[in-house]
Amino acid sequence: MSTVSIATPVGFGSSSCGYCTPPGERVAGSSFKKAGLLASRLSCGVYQRMIDRGWRRSGTYCYLPGPKYSCCPHYTIKLDALAFKPSRNQRKLVNRWNRFIKLGDDMDIDQDRETARPPKLTSVFCLTSNIHLSERDFLPETEKSRHNFEVTLEHSSYTDEKYNLYVTYQTEIHHDPDNTPIDFKRFLVRTPLIHEAIPYSGIPPAHLPRQYGSYHQLYRLDGELVALGVIDILPGCVSSVYFMYDPRWEKYSLGKLSALREASLAKEIHDAGVSSMTALYMGYYIHTCTKMRYKGDYSPSYLADPEDYTWHPLESCMPLLNRYHYATFTHPEHSLESPAAFEVSESEENTQEMMEGVKATYSVGRKVVSLIPVTMTRQWEDAHDREDIICCVRALGNDLAREIIFHM
Repeated sequence: MSTVSIATPVGFGSSSCGYCTPPGERVAGSSFKKAGLLASRLSCGVYQRMIDRGWRRSGTYCYLPGPKYSCCPHYTIKLDALAFKPSRNQRKLVNRWNRFIKLGDDMDIDQDRETARPPKLTSVFCLTSNIHLSERDFLPETEKSRHNFEVTLEHSSYTDEKYNLYVTYQTEIHHDPDNTPIDFKRFLVRTPLIHEAIPYSGIPPAHLPRQYGSYHQLYRLDGELVALGVIDILPGCVSSVYFMYDPRWEKYSLGKLSALREASLAKEIHDAGVSSMTALYMGYYIHTCTKMRYKGDYSPSYLADPEDYTWHPLESCMPLLNRYHYATFTHPEHSLESPAAFEVSESEENTQEMMEGVKATYSVGRKVVSLIPVTMTRQWEDAHDREDIICCVRALGNDLAREIIFHM
């Protein structure tokens, strides 16, 4: 029996942009526009298809940016985890961390010095081997390290330890001290994704997940939680949701290391017999925000066209991104030099065709849920609610919208 996906349409909205607006402030011209829905449950396959169309989630709230209308256009970016070869600097980060774990601070030297370098830990760099090189569970029994380093995966859940790390990170890195346990749970613990078995072709290594779904990847140093990655493991990708770390370890670039680890995780799942697992989705690439361009440092990466959702090599997108405020890669003639004015217009004929086969709940019993066409609900009769429904269905596309039951 297939997993049922249920969500409530929210419609199109706008908020101040977090990329060109200081926290807690509003700046003239700063507007982030998005379609949204609240998902009570989603199959991992449905959510995979949603993010392939540009959607992302924050807790159970799923949203699709409207790059054409926003001050900072968002483009979905994915890294080909199978073809990925870490750069020299990325290899240095991994080796530096491994040296610290194995040899300690007294051997931690400036990477730019040409003398007094400690010996290399391996002669040939392989990401899937080197990323685990200093982990306790991967060390030979006879080998000892100065520090004890562990990385474990668990389904997303709340603990005071995780929350305290979140507060420290938000306060010291983002200068946002006002975070409650409820905020943390809503943002990084709650998830609409339903756990589903991963179809490995054989018995996978013990450190790999057995189910698709939402996870916390815990980084422990000498027993202390020093970093946490929030990730979704889906049929086609590992999707990065959020990463936080203890600022005491900022010099080791744990955020960059986490991206390398997540890319390796995708490849390891693929190599264990899941042929569909090929990519690391790194959220959004925002060319107008300099601090977000680092995602292009992982190659080969691809951007989804914001109109037809086909994938294009990042390097081929650069000329358009440099020239236009809003760029389309399949149809460059649709690119714009400034945000477009937002419009909602759809002919009656197109609306009826778009809504064909889209269902909503009519009644919910103990064991039976009755469904009706969404156009027969009382919400459809209300102009504002109807606009929200149309907005969500348009953003999902008819094929995908028919796989989600709308609960009003």
